Amino acid sequence: MAKIGFIGLGLMGSAMVQRLLDKGHDLTVLGNTDRTGLDAALSRGAAEAASARAVAEAADVVMLCMGTSDHVEGRMRGSDGVIAGLSRGKIVVDFGTSLPGSTKALGSEVAQAGGTYLDAPLGRTPSHALDGQLNIMCAGDKAAFDKVRPLLDDLGENVFHLGDLGNGHTIKLINNFVGMTMANAVAEALAMADSAGVERKALYDVMSAGPLHSGMMDFVSAYGIDGDASKLAFSIRNAAKDVGYYGRMAQDLNAATMMSKCADAAMTEAVEQGRGDHMVGQMVDFYAERFKG
Repeated sequence: MAKIGFIGLGLMGSAMVQRLLDKGHDLTVLGNTDRTGLDAALSRGAAEAASARAVAEAADVVMLCMGTSDHVEGRMRGSDGVIAGLSRGKIVVDFGTSLPGSTKALGSEVAQAGGTYLDAPLGRTPSHALDGQLNIMCAGDKAAFDKVRPLLDDLGENVFHLGDLGNGHTIKLINNFVGMTMANAVAEALAMADSAGVERKALYDVMSAGPLHSGMMDFVSAYGIDGDASKLAFSIRNAAKDVGYYGRMAQDLNAATMMSKCADAAMTEAVEQGRGDHMVGQMVDFYAERFKG
């Protein structure tokens, strides 16, 4: 088995590490300020590294699950970064949701160090990660993809190879733009039902009986109707970041986005109100309070 280095043990990263440990893999890990996921991994035999460079030196495959492109770049570059610890043949896999331009730039730097960089953003939730049921949107060198495919199969139910480096992040941003736009539409609809004196459950029953029915509708309605925010374990802060990245990507492509602006504005305002750590389904509360004036 390949030696794996894993950087970023938040909700998703920690779940992925637990899955890899379940499958018997040898892991070296590096966390951040919250040691919850890190300590859980160490208790099961993972080793802790002192730096991203040390992770790369210890591993054949380095995996990152970080929040932003800036976070990824910070761990990749510098004297203590991943790139400084790479040698020929090592593979780096970025599971986060990053800007495609940043991904391509890092790919060139990794290649100069003798390694190969793959972008492999994720679909689904941490609970899916624990069961190895993620959707993985991988892109980059096909030979490197084939080498890490068994690891990706341990983590994902649906593993895609999407062509050139950066395509994974491009598709993920488009995917999340659609998902978060839908989530905000459902959240507003449920809150509008309150304003109109209509029961949320009655609205859901009608909408879900027709072509509007979707997993996203069910996730948001689970909170809006039943108070269960865990069905969509994705923070408003991260959702706002992804939709903002979609807008930046569109700008770089000289393709003026219209549809993303509403979701972006709503979630950015929610973050500014202190709701950033709430789950996306809780945008129902944001709209409900907004409509009350």
